[in-house]
Amino acid sequence: MIVLALAVALAAPPKPHVVWKPIPFGPKRRAEMTAYAEKHYGIHSYVLHPRAIVEHYTATTSFESAYNTFADDAPDAELHELPGTCAHFIIDRDGTIYHLVPLNIMCRHTVGLNWAAIGIEHVAVSDAQVLGDVAQLRSSLALTVWLMWRYKIPLADVIGHNESLSSPLHKELYAPWRCQTHGDWKRADMNVYRARLAALARSYGMEVGPPPVPRPTGC
Repeated sequence: MIVLALAVALAAPPKPHVVWKPIPFGPKRRAEMTAYAEKHYGIHSYVLHPRAIVEHYTATTSFESAYNTFADDAPDAELHELPGTCAHFIIDRDGTIYHLVPLNIMCRHTVGLNWAAIGIEHVAVSDAQVLGDVAQLRSSLALTVWLMWRYKIPLADVIGHNESLSSPLHKELYAPWRCQTHGDWKRADMNVYRARLAALARSYGMEVGPPPVPRPTGC
């Protein structure tokens, strides 16, 4: 029994080095998140129970600009609603992983999936830039595979923002937003990313399952 427990422990992917740099998320913002979750998901809570991971890129060239945007709890320019947008993690170009929001708190990063998903931002202006940055991609894969292991998230629920509408977890009660998504991390690039992710996961003996299967969205 002890030998088996040790073998399982050795197979677990290591948690990558993470820099804790929280954005303000006090009672006011938590109340805003609760109101948002009730309106959009029918959930009267800001508490997150992670079931998916959504990959993003910041469309900026610096960590500081992305961090400041997320720290500023202001209505976003696109959808004009509180709380302000945010992500749980930002990965800088040098591979530094910054942790901004506790993983038991919903963060507003993907319409239709905030109730279930951890959001990971990459400082970049395209999917290809992340895939071509050795340090950033290494950190991204290490963080994502560790989160998959910790929360038992299958490969099928690791998606790019652009794939959000086809996720079986997608839920949006506010009709005008039901088909709202973003252009970052299209399926072709996520297929490359997931292949690398699956290889890393399996090197630790993890069973990750198949990649997501596109489903009709009606959009």
